[in-house]
Amino acid sequence: MNRVFVTGIGIISAIGNTLAENRLSLMEGRSGISKISDNFPSKFAGVLPFGEIKTANSRFKENLNAKEPGITRTTLLALHAMEEAIKDSALTTAELASFDTALIGATTVGGMCLIDELYRDANKNEGGSEYLSSYDGASVTMYLQSRYNINGINNTINTACSSSANAIMYGTRLLKNGLAKRAIVGGADSLAKFTINGFNSLYILSPDACTPFDADRKGLNLGEGAAFLVLEKEEDCAGKKIYAEVTGYGNSNDAFHPSSLSENGDGPYRSMQGALETARLRPGEIDFINAHGTGTENNDEVESKAMIRLFGHPPAFTSTKSNTGHTLGAAGAVEAVFSILNLVYQEIYPGLNFKNAIISTGLIPIQSYTTTLLKHVMSNSFGFGGNCTSLIFSKA
Repeated sequence: MNRVFVTGIGIISAIGNTLAENRLSLMEGRSGISKISDNFPSKFAGVLPFGEIKTANSRFKENLNAKEPGITRTTLLALHAMEEAIKDSALTTAELASFDTALIGATTVGGMCLIDELYRDANKNEGGSEYLSSYDGASVTMYLQSRYNINGINNTINTACSSSANAIMYGTRLLKNGLAKRAIVGGADSLAKFTINGFNSLYILSPDACTPFDADRKGLNLGEGAAFLVLEKEEDCAGKKIYAEVTGYGNSNDAFHPSSLSENGDGPYRSMQGALETARLRPGEIDFINAHGTGTENNDEVESKAMIRLFGHPPAFTSTKSNTGHTLGAAGAVEAVFSILNLVYQEIYPGLNFKNAIISTGLIPIQSYTTTLLKHVMSNSFGFGGNCTSLIFSKA
């Protein structure tokens, strides 16, 4: 099958508006988690911390020339990241319009970030706001498709927090099976009352900055962001900058509970095992894991058990959600970008806020910036309903 390489990256998160800004923040151990600003009016403002991007929608619309009616913040974040990825890969207008170019987006909230408008529209007998078409689950991807005149395969994936990891896997498989020459893959999610209230009802929002893999973890911090990768087949990469190769991917579902993983970590174990099998690697060949690491009681212990079960003595690992918050449908792509930065610069970024290991597992994440030899990096993304995806990126 065809080898698949990453030739372009675009990202925006609470720790940076560009790839370079994100890397600098990771190197310096900087967190973007803070109390919410006036950009997002909520009863939780000043109460709970979030990984908020401080740029207002009006600034995005001006900078991106995105002034059409009905554009939501989720779409603006996606457009920002996709614009950077396309420029980074130097894709031409003709290449974008080619039927050989696929666009695979991902989101959990999409246009439902405007839950107040959605409520008002749902209770009208006639008419409606400018956002009616934005509530469609595929509205973000459809806008990007129209904006860049992309004519190839177009799809939107919503598997909760594994959404954009699955978009990367799907795009890779399209290329490997000869169904596209290139694929733009990734996802976006903005902060929304819909998700904030939903996660709050599950009692898993931390009142403090999250502490992934810590014995005294209190829950997660919701964040917002977007990331897109340009994937191309090896034969089309001549003369292009290459970040990394996508060598492994695995998806599984433990079908245990709507919002929790099974105690033994069957889903995470099988997704990591599947990624290793696809990449034709042994567990000992993985040099680093960007863990899902939400900071919740269930996830961190279960993911730790699954890593021990598969690796015996797991490789170095951290969770970058302590930097960005949990960006939901964007998390898989955001953390894939961070994993690629690990490989490109041969460095590991510190996990934040860790103090004490979970008693049942004893695993300790990396807590300081480190340079080391890295050849294969795994990135984990686990979603509600038990949908688990693991990706492996390898040094090009």
